[in-house]
Amino acid sequence: MIRYLVYFCLIWLAGCGRTSPAVLPSTHMQIAGQDFSLEIATTPHEQELGLMHRDYLGPSQGMIFPFADEKKRDFWNHDVHFPLDLIFLDGGGSVVSIKRLEAFNERDVSSDAPARYAIELNAGTAQRLHIDVGQHLDIPRDALSPAAGK
Repeated sequence: MIRYLVYFCLIWLAGCGRTSPAVLPSTHMQIAGQDFSLEIATTPHEQELGLMHRDYLGPSQGMIFPFADEKKRDFWNHDVHFPLDLIFLDGGGSVVSIKRLEAFNERDVSSDAPARYAIELNAGTAQRLHIDVGQHLDIPRDALSPAAGK
């Protein structure tokens, strides 16, 4: 009986300190003719957590970050287990910058121009879909920035 109690305590302790991924609302977005399911990270906490603590991101999954204002954005890949493409967009949906984030990278990666949105997809997706700076992407209505209508 003591042995089972010790095993239970060890298993429970192994799970402590790990933040499980939050369940976020999601939207569908066409990007270069491919349909993606994007989680929408709207609050500062959701945006800070992003894709941390996840082991996998499906080929047609990602995350969109709508911000209230348009400015230069900094991201990192702290505790993200896989590399990402980071697509920065201005308030009108034009791609202003594309960056790659390596897994577990603690270094900031910045947009080249002011951005109101950022989209994280699996690394290599932007190149595979021929996404380029200046290209327009239609932001889904449910992912629009709170300030987009102002």
